[in-house]
Amino acid sequence: MVMTMEMGIGEALIVVSMAIVLVLMVMKKNVNWWLYESKLGDMQYSLPPGDMGWPFIGNMWSFLRAFKSSDPDSFLSAFVSRFGKTGIYKALMFGNPSVIVTTPETCRRVLTDDEKFQPGWPTSTIELVGKKSFIMMPYDEHKRLRRLTSSSINGMEVLSIYLKYIEENVISSLEKWTKMGQIEFLTEIRKLTFKIIMHIFLSSESEPIMEALEREYTALNYGIRAMKINIPGFAYHKAFKARKNLLSVFQSIVDERRKLRKECSPKVRDMMDSLLDVEDDNGRKLSDEEIIDVMLMYLNAGHESSGHITMWSIYFLQKHPEYLQKAKEEQEEIIKRRPPTQKGLTLKEIRQMDFLYKVIDETMRVITFSLVVFREAKCDVVMNGYTIPKGWKALVWFRSVHLDPEIYPNPKEFNPHRWDANEHKAGEFLPFGGGTRLCPGNDLAKMEIAAFLHHFVLNYRFEQLNPKCPVRYLPHTRPMDNCLGRLKKCSTST
Repeated sequence: MVMTMEMGIGEALIVVSMAIVLVLMVMKKNVNWWLYESKLGDMQYSLPPGDMGWPFIGNMWSFLRAFKSSDPDSFLSAFVSRFGKTGIYKALMFGNPSVIVTTPETCRRVLTDDEKFQPGWPTSTIELVGKKSFIMMPYDEHKRLRRLTSSSINGMEVLSIYLKYIEENVISSLEKWTKMGQIEFLTEIRKLTFKIIMHIFLSSESEPIMEALEREYTALNYGIRAMKINIPGFAYHKAFKARKNLLSVFQSIVDERRKLRKECSPKVRDMMDSLLDVEDDNGRKLSDEEIIDVMLMYLNAGHESSGHITMWSIYFLQKHPEYLQKAKEEQEEIIKRRPPTQKGLTLKEIRQMDFLYKVIDETMRVITFSLVVFREAKCDVVMNGYTIPKGWKALVWFRSVHLDPEIYPNPKEFNPHRWDANEHKAGEFLPFGGGTRLCPGNDLAKMEIAAFLHHFVLNYRFEQLNPKCPVRYLPHTRPMDNCLGRLKKCSTST
């Protein structure tokens, strides 16, 4: 009798458990459909293939799980294996119904068609970078302000005036690091690139202020693509605090600059002066909030990419001695052709670094510093035979393009010679994005990296303490120990 009752209870529990699982599966399948797809009417049948994941959280758990593993590309591979290589997939990402675009053609169209797509960054990113920064500006305002403010960092001819400052700081930093013993190579390079960008945009600031600002920028950057969880211990919470601290510091910088400009005209104009002077057709000047948000955006973008790509370029060169030797021979040849009276790099020499620039391009392709950018459909858009509904996000997935074996054979292999022919079509190489919102600091970043690599390959080597250190992929690809090791001098400086 007791055994019969126990069996009855056990069977009942199994039935209840199965019912709960069934309900959860039905919920998983239908909640997001009801929230986002059902209201589209017949348009829902022309949506791209895909899966919106769990109710409310969508595909974020699978995204984070993949990018916190050793195989970040398993996230998109799951879509391809389930739905075929359509190049476009529906998903629920960062709290929004989204379409992930993964081919050169679809990526290029989303990035360049300003009539049908506008910026569509997640709310969390907007709150951290700033509502008045470029990422949220309407097209016309963005175009005007970018033209007025980016003249300081666009084009090699303009940047050549900063080359001496960049080179002096590269030389002194490399020398200093050899005497520091064990260092986090990535951390030190990022400090250097931050110092350079601060000089270009703000002329000068004290060393303690720059180090404090760089630490806050690091915290801010680590939270930009994190889930919006404003609780101590989470990346977004730390990033939000960092933004508040940065706002405070930059407000004092703006106030001080306004005061100095009243007392006397600036001898050297920088980005801050451009922002203080700029006005629209009606004579309206930028508010302090607008100035600070634009500066925060420029400074963050202006040192993160160059710091990471410099470190990874050195990492790959040392992993491939044949490429390191070729790069060194190219730089030695540049110095041999140098007139005896010349000291330091020139813009002409930078342009002669053919192989070194192939190393930089290949590093940017393999690493893909920014894995995705966000756009939003301004109207219903038909693409590849599918519809992206108005208001849905379009996620331009750069990694899928840069690591496509049909475009780049053996895509995860580092091979600068794949750029010898340089026959890639538009949309196949997007390290700085594309269209009117192409990263304005791309020329500066590449010149900084080239100047650093020039001196490194000639005179130094880096001994990595943990060569098999695991890699972290969010928010950017980097070794978990920030490339811990020692810098050694291997020849007399030139």
